Amino acid sequence: MSQVAESPSASFVDRRSYDEFQATPAVERRQFANSHDELSPEARELAMAIDGYKMRHRRRFITYEEMLAVVCSLGYRRD
Repeated sequence: MSQVAESPSASFVDRRSYDEFQATPAVERRQFANSHDELSPEARELAMAIDGYKMRHRRRFITYEEMLAVVCSLGYRRD
């Protein structure tokens, strides 16, 4: 059995690290759709709020709890 020595690779890019001075990606893959063109104004507002949340928190996909937080941030209150 041969052992492979583990050494950091010079070509490894840790995509989890965040450099605040680095430009944000030009195209972000979205969880739901690539365009908000065919949405109603209310749905477009929600989609943009979710996209903004994902960009701020560097998340590609969000949980239901995170989505609820975004909806509540838009003023939704359950009676």
